[in-house]
Amino acid sequence: MRFRVLVAGAAVLLVSGCAAGGTHSASSPSSTGSMGSMGSMGSMGSTSSSSAPPPSAAPPLGALAHQLPGMPPVTDATNVYADARAGMLSAPARAAKPLVYVPHNSGAVWVINPATFKVVEKFPAGVEVQHVVPSWDMKTLYATDDIGNTVTPIDPVTGKPRPRIPVIDPYNMYFTPDGTAAISVAEARKALVFYDPHTWKEQSRLTIPTCGGIDHADYTPDGRTAVFSCEFSGRVAVVDIAGRKLLRTIDMPVRHTHMGPQDVKLAPDGSRFYIADSDQGGLWVLDGAATKVIGNIQTGPGAHGLYVSRDASKLYVTNRHDNSVSVLNARTGEFVTKWSIPGPSSPDMGGVTADGSQLWLSGRYNDEVYVMSTVDGHLLARIKTAKGPHGLCVWPQPGRYSLGHTGITR
Repeated sequence: MRFRVLVAGAAVLLVSGCAAGGTHSASSPSSTGSMGSMGSMGSMGSTSSSSAPPPSAAPPLGALAHQLPGMPPVTDATNVYADARAGMLSAPARAAKPLVYVPHNSGAVWVINPATFKVVEKFPAGVEVQHVVPSWDMKTLYATDDIGNTVTPIDPVTGKPRPRIPVIDPYNMYFTPDGTAAISVAEARKALVFYDPHTWKEQSRLTIPTCGGIDHADYTPDGRTAVFSCEFSGRVAVVDIAGRKLLRTIDMPVRHTHMGPQDVKLAPDGSRFYIADSDQGGLWVLDGAATKVIGNIQTGPGAHGLYVSRDASKLYVTNRHDNSVSVLNARTGEFVTKWSIPGPSSPDMGGVTADGSQLWLSGRYNDEVYVMSTVDGHLLARIKTAKGPHGLCVWPQPGRYSLGHTGITR
């Protein structure tokens, strides 16, 4: 979401074994009130518990035979992150200088040496820089500036910026799993703009008027379907990647439209999607086919960023208004532990280091960066930055290719 100071909401309402939210096909208008009240959910009520239904059985390898053409084949249907484990660096990633890139809403990118926790460089990258995004082939990083309508390429070998490229409203950026398109997530325009990732000529545009605050995404294991969060509409949009068309929208059981659905992450076995919801104070759980909501998991006020551990056993959830990071079982959503960051703090976006030993996060509202041990969650460093650090990128990352954001690799 665009930078703005917020006050944490009141009590969080949770779903215990909730039913699906409203689902709307692309051919019919989305209702804005079908799940907007408590009365529409018979099992909904105030509770301190949460429901994380068991995942469905992982699909066999044969189920991925119809994956998106040109996408690197899935090597382990039980773990889509199997090729992004600790140390599994591609040739371009091995050539990269180990650095952490911190984009700021003030328009600059700061570069941190992860060995010393020292800022080693600063350079302008636009008007309001939101995320630093690894390209599909991992040869370039892009700093996205949605206000200035540009992306700034960064050479990961040198850490130096290159001339800016005009791109429409790149609040966030993803790449199709086959590498044929870069997707500018044009939040202000409620649209996805597809570009040739080499020439940056526009290929096509998908406008989704019912997806206010389109922000974050992830893909099904076969790469054919993407789930995009709609922060200001309290729903998600399910998109056919090959056809570049909207399949349906799915309302969350409680439709928060202030700071609603945020980051999206696929479970390792593809059985479910986790959808962070800041105002809900936790995660909604979508089935793996992205057709319905099947549960809710309480984590803490301001649930925002979602990151998978290198062995794909843990899911880290940043609770931006709770000075904390929740640690869940990545496959089942079961609670493991919670790590506290001495307040005031606002853990936002970031990533796990290549060896899996550290979790780096921007402190969005406190102008700082946090470095945490993934062994026990203790704070290793707290680094002051410029105003509004946001989509921090730790580079290099393991994996064969990047789906974008701050480093979704497979």
